[in-house]
Amino acid sequence: MVTMPFIFGHDQFNYISSAAQFKASPFKNNQVCKEADSGQLAILYVSLLLTALGSGGIRPCVVSFGADQFDENDPKQKTATWKFFNWYYFCMGASILVANTVIVYIQDNVGWGWGLGVPTIAMALSIIAFIFGYPLYRKMDPAGSPFTRLMQVCVAAYKKRKVAMVSDPKILYENEDLDAAISVGGKLVHTKSMKRPPLVPGQGRRSDRGRQPQGPNPWKLTTVHRVEELKSIIRMGPIWASGILLITAYAQQNTFSLQQAKSMDRHLTRNFQIPAASMSVFTQASMLFTIVFYDRIFVPLMRKFTGLERGISFLTRMAIGFFISLLATLAAGFVEVKRKNAALDHGLIDKPHDIIPISVFWLMPQYCLHGMAEAYMSIGHLEFFYDQAPESMRSTGPALFWLSISAGNYTSTLLVTLVHKYSAGADGSNWLPDDNLNKGKLEYLYWLITMLQFFNLIYYLVCAKFYTLKPIQARKLGDDREKEDGVELTSHV
Repeated sequence: MVTMPFIFGHDQFNYISSAAQFKASPFKNNQVCKEADSGQLAILYVSLLLTALGSGGIRPCVVSFGADQFDENDPKQKTATWKFFNWYYFCMGASILVANTVIVYIQDNVGWGWGLGVPTIAMALSIIAFIFGYPLYRKMDPAGSPFTRLMQVCVAAYKKRKVAMVSDPKILYENEDLDAAISVGGKLVHTKSMKRPPLVPGQGRRSDRGRQPQGPNPWKLTTVHRVEELKSIIRMGPIWASGILLITAYAQQNTFSLQQAKSMDRHLTRNFQIPAASMSVFTQASMLFTIVFYDRIFVPLMRKFTGLERGISFLTRMAIGFFISLLATLAAGFVEVKRKNAALDHGLIDKPHDIIPISVFWLMPQYCLHGMAEAYMSIGHLEFFYDQAPESMRSTGPALFWLSISAGNYTSTLLVTLVHKYSAGADGSNWLPDDNLNKGKLEYLYWLITMLQFFNLIYYLVCAKFYTLKPIQARKLGDDREKEDGVELTSHV
């Protein structure tokens, strides 16, 4: 998951801008720090808001735009699409690794001005590179708002709620000219799930190519392709929901795992110790290694057994990721037990600020397992959304991926809040005390998340078992005619 490489606190407000009119007074030894005024705070919050808006616009679109550079109708290119997701995520993980090491070092040792300035300069250079490279890209023509079409299907279905089901799907309404702009890679064909006819007998023709280029009123009558677009989005819902808990488990790395690391011995040498926040480097390194292993070793090996060009389907890849994530939180619980036992053995239970003489590298398994889980599940999730989303909603699919990350973090906050509330004792203690983690029951939280992930894995396997792949009838390369001799259940799986 992409996280910011720094955390803002009140004492950081003094270093947000190098411009004199926006810069609060720095403080020196034995001096009182002058707090940032409302104008300076406004600059900070507007900057963070713009960062969030920019990320929300870039992340869903850049991955789909990159994948669109491969022509799905070209057999030589469509098999390379799934590799793009691996290396896109690899580059993103590498950038996070740099942010968590180089940028954090600059912030801590040079200053926040340069710490925020370096990413700004890098972003400016990326915009320049994008502008110069724009003429070289393969661009899809916009075909109108997909959300309007989905709403039209819902309204048309509601108006036909009392209409009897048709017995012959061949009479269902199709208009190839009308759908041409939103079905370049192939049209979606009728499926029996979620039955609601877009056409009743006697109200149209099976194909109106060249006869009704505009079509009838789409709020009353819509094509099979557009109905199947809505069905595809609905079918993706349960798989989308299953990814939330994985992010909930992952979120603990930036909260309680960080607290664990701060209480443990982090020395590499007598004079150097690992910053607690830098433990996430092991997650990123593990993820990068797993991506290379998956692409170069795992896929060629599995290809011999499954016959699939990509080795395993994205649904299987996600299942592996769920299982590894379960192992990560399970291991985290046992490590927490060992950490507290070490605190007890050395008489440090009541000394939360003292360093427990146990190596921080005991936390490496949970960090590394989370990185491996991300390489399998998150990339598989991203592939799933891009592949199974309707062609005209390819950027909406990855947006759902980022939305699941957001939902997972909010779920983590909700879970911790509920644990605080319902684990509270009469003496004010609870599983997650604010002042002394040594007296808490953090391992119970990890095992609770492990149990939730176990049930989530079962839920996912059931959803994957009954999931219907996007029914696309692909076009032949270099031929505008559609193949009539069969229907492909997605062009990628």
